[in-house]
Amino acid sequence: MVYEPIQLTQEQIHRFEEDGFLVLEKLIDADQVTQLVDRLDPLFSGQFETGIYPDEWHWRPGLSLPNATRQICNAWKSDLTIASVALSAEIARLSATLAGWRGARIGQDSLWVKPSGAKEVSLHQDATYIGYLNPPEMLTCWIALDNTSAEAGTIEYVPGSHRWPLSQQMVEFHAPNQDYRASMRVAATEFGISTPDIILVEIPAGGCVFHHGRVWHGSGKNTSPDRVRRSLSVHLLSAETQFQPTGAGYIYGRYQRSGSTHMDEDFFPILWTQDGHRTPFLANYCKDALAASPLLNVSGATA
Repeated sequence: MVYEPIQLTQEQIHRFEEDGFLVLEKLIDADQVTQLVDRLDPLFSGQFETGIYPDEWHWRPGLSLPNATRQICNAWKSDLTIASVALSAEIARLSATLAGWRGARIGQDSLWVKPSGAKEVSLHQDATYIGYLNPPEMLTCWIALDNTSAEAGTIEYVPGSHRWPLSQQMVEFHAPNQDYRASMRVAATEFGISTPDIILVEIPAGGCVFHHGRVWHGSGKNTSPDRVRRSLSVHLLSAETQFQPTGAGYIYGRYQRSGSTHMDEDFFPILWTQDGHRTPFLANYCKDALAASPLLNVSGATA
């Protein structure tokens, strides 16, 4: 089968603009899902194929609780299989189309493993955490690596909440001590909404959700007795994004040159632009998994 790029319809773009997220039932095929899943245990065990550590590594075997939610950020630097999806031009093109950008670069990827019994991840807005960027805009492609369900703590969204004011409160992400939806409910009340809608996304492995950087989202506890919920998030920025003069913090501040707001393509490569630019080193760094995929053109549906 010949790969055909996904063509978003005007209805899908309108749905994204209205809800702040768009669900596609299939983005990557079953073989690609398996290849990604097979890399998770080695990564969380500290086996980094490229020899480069990820920027964040939360959960260590033998040290962390077995039912704690696991997360690795910027695994694309450490593993070429993860990179082949996280650095895909197709994901960047779709993201730029939805965001109205002329091109897109990667800001960060995030691998998530949520075993049985793992606690909630607080509802939040991604844009709260990227004030050091100019413009402070982000669009995320969240890819399910297991069939998702409410029981297993799937991702959830509040439709239309990307039009609410941006929260300045940085919530406790992992295993919050309070109701994991509490901050969202406060924000909803302040916006005049007493009972916000909450959509729990149930899609097959290989499906995805594109979401706006200001939409409220998070996930509940994995109450399943034996199911794991795994996912890969790719956080995209406009290709034209730069740093603010200060404020990038101890992780991403290390990639900002002194006295400059330039974002170096070695660390934040441009994945796709309308005029055909893609950061040159990517051609020799890893394959583009979606470009090589046998996946046929698919249509998306909203949850």
